[in-house]
Amino acid sequence: MDNKISDNWDLAGFSMKSRLIVGTARFPSIQTMLDSLEESATEMVTVALRRVSTSKEENNLYNIFQRKGYRILPNTAGCFTVRDAILTAELARESLGTSLIKLEVIADENTLFPDGENLLIAAKELVKKGFSVLPYTNDDPVLSLKLEDVGCVAVMPLGAPIGSGLGIRNPHNIEIIRSRVNVPVIIDAGLGTASDAAFALELGCDAVLLNSAISRAQDPVKMSSAMKHAVIAGRNAFLAGRIPKKFYADPSSSFEGRIDSKSK
Repeated sequence: MDNKISDNWDLAGFSMKSRLIVGTARFPSIQTMLDSLEESATEMVTVALRRVSTSKEENNLYNIFQRKGYRILPNTAGCFTVRDAILTAELARESLGTSLIKLEVIADENTLFPDGENLLIAAKELVKKGFSVLPYTNDDPVLSLKLEDVGCVAVMPLGAPIGSGLGIRNPHNIEIIRSRVNVPVIIDAGLGTASDAAFALELGCDAVLLNSAISRAQDPVKMSSAMKHAVIAGRNAFLAGRIPKKFYADPSSSFEGRIDSKSK
């Protein structure tokens, strides 16, 4: 049985089969994290720079990820200002040798919602500096278009607050974003289980980025397997085209030729 997605997708010049990007924080152990990544079949992992040593030690996480062939997507997690986000991105490029950056500029510690105004400023500046920017943003179609216009290579709207597991709270906005922007749309934050990931792909999103939904599951490795199959199912459902929603029933079998006892 082929569990591979039949159509590749492109992100900043990279062609990938897996539509699942996995974060690497808060796993119960490094081995559980590595087992989960392998089970998920992901091709890209996201890391906070402060968690990944770039020393020459053979078994540091950076070298392990490289040996296993994962593309590394550093992020500016924990940054609350434009200045901090830009400095973190520059350090990531210098240390990890990649211009890919997941840009986070957070508004406050309680909600961890993106600061849309400063996110746009930081994104514009990083694009000028030659970065391939993937901004973590609100589910705002207008802001998503502006982020595309300044040169971001994708937009990453939240499904719900980070780590909440609430799933996609505003699917209508996600559909609008997907219909209006031309760059990849990646749901980032708030997904809790496999059905959430499948729903994101059914809405037409190109991929999902998950961390807490896997790392904080009771069995992270098994949840990784569930997520792998969920994005495959969701993508195939999107490509197949769902039936229209109707208010009343619509029988699959015609009434023509049925037995009618009243006519006798």
